[in-house]
Amino acid sequence: MTNKRLKIKLDELYEQYNRAEYIHPDPLEFLLTYSSIRDREIVGLVASSLAYGHVSQILKSVAKVLDAMGTSPYTFTMNSTRSSLKKIFKGFVHRFATGDHVSDLLLGVKMVIQKYGSLNQCFSHAFSEEDTNILTAMGFFAKEMLSWENDPGHLVPRPEKGSACKRMNLFLRWMVRKDDVDPGGWEDVPASRLIVPLDTHLYRICLALNLTKRKQPDMKTACEITHAFRRIAPDDPVKYDFTLTRSGIWGMGSVPEKLISSSVHDR
Repeated sequence: MTNKRLKIKLDELYEQYNRAEYIHPDPLEFLLTYSSIRDREIVGLVASSLAYGHVSQILKSVAKVLDAMGTSPYTFTMNSTRSSLKKIFKGFVHRFATGDHVSDLLLGVKMVIQKYGSLNQCFSHAFSEEDTNILTAMGFFAKEMLSWENDPGHLVPRPEKGSACKRMNLFLRWMVRKDDVDPGGWEDVPASRLIVPLDTHLYRICLALNLTKRKQPDMKTACEITHAFRRIAPDDPVKYDFTLTRSGIWGMGSVPEKLISSSVHDR
């Protein structure tokens, strides 16, 4: 399938399914209840960090953390101490994540905000318009989140280790892009530099569409797939992520399959 033909089909899917009514069930929905960007960026980091496993359990776990944080996650975080966080989240478990991991994630958030003013400003501190993507800024952001004798474990991935950092890229998609699904708010980071939040589902689709030939869904593969999407949508290479990865949950699992089938017949 040519890039022009693929773009036509992807845009058709985007127009049809990239709508607010298709968000549930998705941890993204938690962000939409917060109008303040200082609350939303914290909620986004919490929700994306716990976005692994069965979606029903993800929603329960994120809701449990946010319920403990009250009406303003920002105020809660900035008024918390290491000991108070440990006490509040004692006994919390989400698959491999414990209450200590969540506590140390929020401690990192607090310290970064105290140093830079916001999570956005921390990330932007290391981003340059000359960067081809946000990988350098991601590495800096993760390093700063881990600089306070805290250990959030796998909740804060390190890009330099080579994994696709799917959950961190998902967080950045939510914070940077703004359309009927993604709420945005980080206006100083261009959507054109984002990297696709690559999981095994999207990886299989992209393999079938011949957007990559790499053997594993790591960071190099995520960047290669992003580059392929950038040829189709230069200003917004992550535009189609929601549509392609959510169709199975909506009960429309045939959507990517139809796209793949069209690609095969067009070759």
